[in-house]
Amino acid sequence: MSDAWMMERFSLMKERIREISGEEVVKEPYGTYFKTTAAFIMQVADLHKKLQQGWLEGAELSELEANNQKLYEDILPQNYGHSYGNPTWAAETLGEEFGQLLSFLYTEIRGLIVFAYEDRLFDMTVAMELFVQIYNLFEDEEVSAKDVKEAIYWYVSDYSDEMVGRRVQEGVDPALDFAANIICSSDLTDIRYLYRFGEYITENEIGMAKFLNTLSEEEIQAMARTFTEGYRTGFVLTGKDITKKKTVNIRFQLGFERMVKAAIEQFKAMDLKPVIYRSAVHSVNKKQHHRIGYYGAIPNPQFEYDHKDDAALYLDHEFVQRKLRVLQVAYEQVKGLAAVHGGPACMETFGETPFAPEKRKEACALTSHQQKLQVTYDNEAGQIVNRYIKGEERSFTIIAYPVMEIGEQFEEIFRETVKINTLDNQLYRRIQQNIIDVLDKGETVQIKGKGQNATDLTVKLHHLENPAKQTNFENCVADVNIPVGEVFTSPVLKGTNGTLAVSRVFLNGLEYKNLKVEFSDGRISGYSCSNFASEEENQNFIKENLLYHHDTLPLGEFAIGTNTTAYVMAQKYQIGHLLPILIAEKMGPHFAVGDTCYSWSEDTAVYNPDGKEIIARDNEVSILRKEDISKAYLGCHTDITIPYDELGSIRVQTLHGDWVSIIEDGRFVLPGTEALNEPFPA
Repeated sequence: MSDAWMMERFSLMKERIREISGEEVVKEPYGTYFKTTAAFIMQVADLHKKLQQGWLEGAELSELEANNQKLYEDILPQNYGHSYGNPTWAAETLGEEFGQLLSFLYTEIRGLIVFAYEDRLFDMTVAMELFVQIYNLFEDEEVSAKDVKEAIYWYVSDYSDEMVGRRVQEGVDPALDFAANIICSSDLTDIRYLYRFGEYITENEIGMAKFLNTLSEEEIQAMARTFTEGYRTGFVLTGKDITKKKTVNIRFQLGFERMVKAAIEQFKAMDLKPVIYRSAVHSVNKKQHHRIGYYGAIPNPQFEYDHKDDAALYLDHEFVQRKLRVLQVAYEQVKGLAAVHGGPACMETFGETPFAPEKRKEACALTSHQQKLQVTYDNEAGQIVNRYIKGEERSFTIIAYPVMEIGEQFEEIFRETVKINTLDNQLYRRIQQNIIDVLDKGETVQIKGKGQNATDLTVKLHHLENPAKQTNFENCVADVNIPVGEVFTSPVLKGTNGTLAVSRVFLNGLEYKNLKVEFSDGRISGYSCSNFASEEENQNFIKENLLYHHDTLPLGEFAIGTNTTAYVMAQKYQIGHLLPILIAEKMGPHFAVGDTCYSWSEDTAVYNPDGKEIIARDNEVSILRKEDISKAYLGCHTDITIPYDELGSIRVQTLHGDWVSIIEDGRFVLPGTEALNEPFPA
């Protein structure tokens, strides 16, 4: 499709929507909805014209701030009660029959903001055409919800080729350099650059960028080096050849551009070009409310949560099959780029205000049949991705830093985090080896909580045929998972039984209160929490957001975290509930439900520094890949940590029936681990 033809379509839509904003054709209450939404579209279209004329270059900071606020103000918490993006308000004002559908349309239209900044005419035009198409339906007083829903369905289905195809290309093609160009060509001391991305910007992002500008170049380079070396080391330790790779996907939150720029230069020295894409905007590309890619401030987490299951409007068997075909074709078209892609390097943040979602009955929700379809899609999509970006050839790294929102002690916490991210690898490696040596003599590990924590779980370990050359646990320091330290394994499922409990935990941005998970032969057999008044709501919340609609999940990982320094920092500043799982998982034993840590690369031999091969790379689920790969992977891996203050004991039962304690009453007691208790107050 030619640029001229797309520009003509775009111009026609602008002209028509400008007319709609002043028409009185559609009856109320729908007329107000369409005029309000049309006015927003024209606001973005006019902004697009200004952007193309170079407005960003000379705009004052105050102009940029005002423009940014105006673009996002409608869905901010203080205005959300009367926003069409709120499915409850939409249902109240537009009726239950149309409220959900028109709230979806409004949400999809809001994607025009970032497309205007990127000058993506196709994406703007097709969304505007959908708006006009649905407006035309409402010109008829006999409009039916079925017709509106069909318009949405075919919009998503017909344009999935372009939308999904573009998303796949964004993941591997360094030529799509919108963000990388801003980072590398902007004067990062001029905070106006933040407004070039089109994302929502708050004092948090501005403050973060200003703070990084106070650090010396040496400090910035050192922070970036920890990040990039972790990525490189991940390849080395797993025996993968990084020289075969040409790109790395950098993910971050706005405000960290100075560090990202340093990382780009360091990756360049490894012959790796940056692939930096925005978190998904089109509904068809989103994975619930999760942000994967780079992003700015989240204007309203409740808005994101309310629309996490909008796919319920179009998810059926035919659509799943079509999207899988589109994904396959898209990867085939970029297979050369995919083959040399190395995987993600992620900068996570913590310190944001905790979010406990409100469940709205008016929001879209997947039916039980659609949940199964989603599981099927995720499974088969994972297989397609792995054929082109092979698990046994790629790696990753993750690091985390606090943001300004964490409070007045931000600078202290930031510097403490830098120290935690650079703790002595060799010291932790030696200490952790003592733990592994005892664990490798064991048949099972028993974990018990204390006080109100009801954890009582037995984890079954793999049998070592040759203990002199084999081990169950990986000795993990600061390489792919920064900071240090943990020892982890993939348990045997049969014989893994009991209860895992934690009083408060944040998983993927959501808070769980009094979470309890029951395991029978290594698979989840029951679960509960106290987030909501009714047990049904709590059950649904866990199934949607922890089990990702699976009926059950296996225990894919058991680990013992050893970073007591991070734990003491969390206690000192009272920020334990704000820490990301990346750090929290090192602050006590943790248990991951879903895939193992070795998913898609189980057949790649992995060795500890002592030369022993880690043989516990499979469990009874992942081994099914040898018979039916569709049954082997779940597409999720979520860590749940018991903090030291809720931990009673971790004890190993040996093959001879003896018990050896590693932790008692939240403190390490195994000889050779005494140094781990030093950070604790006397």
